[in-house]
Order: sequence, then C-alpha cells, then structure tokens
Amino acid sequence: MEQWSSRLGFLLAAIGSAVGIGNIWRFSSVVGQNGGGAYLIPYLLAVFVCGVPLLALEMAAGRHYRGDVVTVFHTVRDRFRIIGWLICVIVFLILSYYLVITGWTLAYLCFAATGSAVSFDGFTGSPLPLLFFIVSALATGGIISLGVRGGIERITTILLPLIYLILGVMVVYAVTLPGFNEGITYFLTPDFSVLGDPGIWSAAVGQAFFSLSVGYGILITYGAYMDRGIRIGRSSLIIAAADTLASMLAGLVIFPLVFTFGLEPSMGAQLAFTTLPRAFALMPFGRAFAVAFFFLLFAAALTSAISMLEVGVASVEGSTGLSRRRVTLLLTGLVILIGLPSALSYTGIALSVGGIRILDLLDETVGTMALPVTALLIAVVFTWYAGRGLLEKEMGSEPGWLKVVYPVTKYLAPAVLGFITMARIVYALDFPGWHLLPGIPYIGILLQGSTTVILLSVLVLVAALLCGLTGCRRPDRE
Repeated sequence: MEQWSSRLGFLLAAIGSAVGIGNIWRFSSVVGQNGGGAYLIPYLLAVFVCGVPLLALEMAAGRHYRGDVVTVFHTVRDRFRIIGWLICVIVFLILSYYLVITGWTLAYLCFAATGSAVSFDGFTGSPLPLLFFIVSALATGGIISLGVRGGIERITTILLPLIYLILGVMVVYAVTLPGFNEGITYFLTPDFSVLGDPGIWSAAVGQAFFSLSVGYGILITYGAYMDRGIRIGRSSLIIAAADTLASMLAGLVIFPLVFTFGLEPSMGAQLAFTTLPRAFALMPFGRAFAVAFFFLLFAAALTSAISMLEVGVASVEGSTGLSRRRVTLLLTGLVILIGLPSALSYTGIALSVGGIRILDLLDETVGTMALPVTALLIAVVFTWYAGRGLLEKEMGSEPGWLKVVYPVTKYLAPAVLGFITMARIVYALDFPGWHLLPGIPYIGILLQGSTTVILLSVLVLVAALLCGLTGCRRPDRE
C-alpha cells in the first residue's frame, strides 16, 4: 500500500481535506445566522471537545487495520462491511453535488480573471454550470489517478500554502476597509444571552463536523497511508487548529467586507456569487481581490473534493483488485452521471422535484441527515466493537491523549450525535448548520415521511449494533 512521503505530506493532505468552501462562505454565513461572536464559543467547544477525538479515532482505525473504509469495517466484523459501503455511497452522493458548487467557484474565478460581470441568475440560467461541473469532476479524477504521493500529496502541497497565503494577504487588505472595526466587533464579540438557544449549539456541531470532515471516512482512508512514527493525537490537534485558523481568517476577511458595503452577514451562496462580486467592482484593486477570492474558494473546494473521491476509489480498488486508474476513470464517470441532475437544477432547465431544486434536495436529505449518522456509526464500531485495544496500540505513546479520546468517542460523541438524530426524527427539527448550502429553505415537511423512515431504519441498525455487544466477543481487551 502506498504511503505519504512524510509527516508533513500527510498533514497537508489531511488539512486540505478539512479546509474547504465550508471554511469560507459557509462558516461566515453560519456565524451570521447565529449571533456573530456568540457562535464561536460552542463552535470551538465542538471542534476541540468532540471533533478532535473523532479525528484521532478515524486515523487510528485506518492505520491500525491498514485498509480502505470497507476493508476496515469488514475487519472489525464481517457484517460491518455494509456500513463501510454505506459510508462510501453517502460520501459519493455528497461529492456529486459538491462538485457542482466547485464548478461555480471555478466559473467565477474565470469571470474575475477575464473581467466579465456575470450575475448568479444569469450564470445559473445558462448551460455554464453543467460545463464547469464536468471540468471540476475531471480535474478531481485526474489528480486522484496519479496516486497518493503523485496526486493527492503533490496538489495539496501546492494549493494549501497558497490558500493560507491568500487569506493572509486578504486579511491585511481588510484592515484598511472602513467597516473593519464594525465587522470584527460583530465577528468576535460574544452575546452570552443567546447561548441558551439549542439551535446555536446544533449549528456549531454541524459546522465543526462538516469542516473537519468527521464522519466521511476520509481520515480512515488517509490514516491507512500513515507511517507508524506519526503521532495521532498531536496530528489531530494540528489539523483542527489549522482548519479553525482558515475559518477565522476567512471571517476576518468576509465581515469587514460585509459591513463596509452594507451587506447581509447571514447570506450564503448569494453573498459569495452575487453580492461580493458587486462589492469587488467598487473596490480599489477589486479585480485582483476577486481573482484571489475565487481562486481561494476553488482551491479549497478542490482539495476537499479530492479527499471525498479518494474514499470511494480506495474502497473499490481494494474490493475489486482493479488498478487505481481504471477505478478512478469508472468513478469519475459515475459521479458526473449522478451529479448531472444537481448540475441541471442550477441551469436554465432548473431541474426540480416538487419545486425544489435537486441540489437543494440532496443537501437537505443526504447532506444534512447523513453526516451525524455516519459519524455515530464510526464512533460506535471503533470503540464498542473494536475495543480500547485499537487506540492503545495506535496511541500508546500518547497516554494523555488516550485518556481523552477513548471516553469521548465511546460515550460523549455518540450521545451528542444520537440526540441530534433523534431530535430530527421526533420533533422534525431543521438544523441549518448542517447544510452545505447556507440559507436554503427548510423542505423537511415535504420529506418528513420518507426522512423518518430512513432515519428510523438507521437507528434500528445502531440499536442492533449496541445490543449485539453483549453477545459478541470483542477482539481487543477493554
């Protein structure tokens, strides 16, 4: 099995998988929707209390079993193979519409570079979103086909430093804007009175998990390529800190722009693709700023898309024995086919179901519901079933981390994720913080019946896993 060339190569790839468009437009939007600075408190708690231990658990499982997502679950128990495939399918479906949005960022990068003033309505009323979706999918597949070192590691080594460099330069520029003080005050000043709202805590957990790529099996896949000398606990903290830094830097850029030009801080796609381009047109050096901003969005989206495709490619390659290039070609073609309805839903065709665009529909169902469920399954399988021995072997040199990671991933994280899933079913609650596309209308009433059936089925699966603990001998000592 191919491995990362170095600890730095692994860290850059893992950080690249975490740093995506969720850190830039989504983070700022969710902050704007949840009271500004007050939101940062539950967000940081979610990242470092739940997110970091789950990152460590995924990496430990991948390195311990040295396999793709399907192989790792199958090794724990034969019957868990289906869970591995379930995660692969979910990640693949999310990738199918994530690449559509990646295509939007690439299109607007081209518009900014050529000085074209194209409105978002004009863009989505043309065939261009479909074209740029296909280009983004082909670029992602091309990188994956080159392998772990030659593809994933090489591209993230180039793009990730550029992402932070561009963010740093943009922050320096944002300091000169008239709305800088007002924007930073809004962004960093907490209103503790709103912390009693459970919606803020849910949004924080959703953003933390989405941003860190927890629950996607990405770190299981990347962990399989890790050298034994890499410390998992320390690496988890570095990944989370770097991911949080990207989000905070993005906030230091977005909010001064918002308050300088009188924009609405809670906007999502409309802010990135409609309002900010108008603001760039009024700014000194606005064209250069626009090019930098949309390159930043595209680079962040691409590094995340690469990691999602790798989950499927590694699993299919491991199960079939086909070459990486053949599997990549097959899955790239398949993701284009499956993503076509999402891409067409934001073209002149406006493909929809019941008046709801296909992309929004997938985000509301697969994107919003699946992540807490897959994260719950990962936490249950690799603590309750694989046992403490897995973490002891992989994190034995970090006893302090082991004392934290094991109880959090075995008890606290499943409790939080289980509560969120149950609230979704029993109370039909919407959790906007779990949406990839911030600000889309809640369509849960339309889908409530099928949603309930799906989630209840998953809960039955989880309950069966937990009940089976008493009748199944675990391979590792507790």
